[in-house]
Amino acid sequence: MSISRRQFLRTTAAAGGSVLALRQRVHAAGSDLLRVGLVGCGSRGAGAASNAINADPGVRVVALADVFADRVQATLKSLRGRHPDQVDVDPARCFVGFDAYKELIACGVDVVLLAAPPHFRPLHLAAAIAANKHVFAEKPVGVDATGVRSVLATCELAKKKNLCVVSGLCWRYDTVIRETIKRVHDGAIGEIVAIQTTRNLGYLWERPRQPEWTEMEFQMRNWYYFTWLCGDHNVEQQIHGIDKCSWAMRDEPPARAWATSGRQVRIEPKYGDIYDHHAVVYEYADGARMYALARQQRNCYNDYSEVLMGTKGRCDLQKGRIEGETNWAFGQQAGDLSGYGVKKAGKDGLRPMHQVEQDEMFAAIRAGKTINNGDYMCQSTLIAILGRTAGYTGQAITWEQMQQSKLDLSPQRYTFDAPPPTLPGPDGQYPVAMPGLTEFV
Repeated sequence: MSISRRQFLRTTAAAGGSVLALRQRVHAAGSDLLRVGLVGCGSRGAGAASNAINADPGVRVVALADVFADRVQATLKSLRGRHPDQVDVDPARCFVGFDAYKELIACGVDVVLLAAPPHFRPLHLAAAIAANKHVFAEKPVGVDATGVRSVLATCELAKKKNLCVVSGLCWRYDTVIRETIKRVHDGAIGEIVAIQTTRNLGYLWERPRQPEWTEMEFQMRNWYYFTWLCGDHNVEQQIHGIDKCSWAMRDEPPARAWATSGRQVRIEPKYGDIYDHHAVVYEYADGARMYALARQQRNCYNDYSEVLMGTKGRCDLQKGRIEGETNWAFGQQAGDLSGYGVKKAGKDGLRPMHQVEQDEMFAAIRAGKTINNGDYMCQSTLIAILGRTAGYTGQAITWEQMQQSKLDLSPQRYTFDAPPPTLPGPDGQYPVAMPGLTEFV
């Protein structure tokens, strides 16, 4: 494993205690029902619930939780419309508020799907594993090193309990990517010397501030634009490219990173405190480099790709193509980003990656086996945070520094009348990290 547990967990390893390993065999028979609860009722959460339903005829979605009642009801309506026979959620199992996840976990579910904003992943995952639930955890799994250390400790506990922890880093479940990475690892392009991963896109969504909202509600409704909630888009979105490239590098972490990042176009207060572009250079101990580009600006050239350059050739990972001493092509491009909730294979015969991850998790549960993606989902999250940190500070940050970072972006209290960690100034503008001035913590 590339992350040293001694270094990374330190004293948190004791959190596992002396746990009695348990094998969840009660649902091995195909006729038994698997009761599923969803925490985080946004579009990705609804998609994950739909994929879970499609994965196994014995799945029943029985509970929903979100901080907002309207999100719970919208997701419930959507799921009932698409899967009337496998959704059994009565009003008593619709939980609302910051503590809704606790009520859902305690209501008798077997599997918990975690799709709330990334800030909450460490807290929600720890509670689910402590209660002996199998978990699907969306990416990323934290917004700071403090949170990632917590998740890694929780995943170690899950291993001892023989509980599944399946990651929402869905490209590891994409057939084209899997086949292409296998050939890269078999030496088709030789030793990797450079990687470019690009996620240049336009704007996403926003929700206008309403007079009745507190500052905490505004930020929770617009969680994508606040670093404490999403980690910035180098963490929340570019993590996919970073994870694929880390996989190609056999999950060896970079030695250090430096960056040129900033906030150039998306500068209004409604866009919170995150940046709109990141250009990060990750340096590896063997001399290889990963160039990670991410931008969210309108009316610009967009690209979503990973190119691996080796001593014997090059690989276009998304296109499933290798050129050089070895020439090979899968025959189609990777990914089906519209595959939320798709039950049957597409016209190409391949199942969407979002469906595969759920299929494999529920098959493992039925077989009394476990899947634990904890190591790589924690490492890729921390690599993404490393890139953001290098951009925010303007400094070269080492992997060891990042592992030991004391930054904790948590608010003092989780209530709608509490102040969030980031507050607007008198002019309505939020404080934004300034390279060369913002210090590493």
